[in-house]
Amino acid sequence: MNKRHLLTFAALLCGIPGVIISVKGISAYTQISASKLWYLLIITALVLCGFYFMFRKIVNKYSERILSLKGKINLLHTFPVKGWVLLVFMMSLGILLKNIPNIPLEFIASFYSGLGPMLVVSAVRFLSAK
Repeated sequence: MNKRHLLTFAALLCGIPGVIISVKGISAYTQISASKLWYLLIITALVLCGFYFMFRKIVNKYSERILSLKGKINLLHTFPVKGWVLLVFMMSLGILLKNIPNIPLEFIASFYSGLGPMLVVSAVRFLSAK
């Protein structure tokens, strides 16, 4: 694969879950009473900021890595081993959260509404690195 395909693959690995998670977070917000919204929006903003700085660093690092690779590259070389471990950890954590009963709707709304959009932003940043 060429570098543009690897960057697109990386964008899809971030963007697709990002959209799904964003929809779940926004959907949870619609089920919460208006009296709780003000503090949940503050928490969501903090989550957004935290993930922005974390994902910004990761996207920059992995984009530079992909762009520095020579010739045709195997799809598995999109991320280093540490990146794949992080991806598997995040997916496992997401599956675990989904299967834990009685997670408060406020947590889902604020956490997912912060994580999802930052994954989408990361996808856009991978695409713009081309």
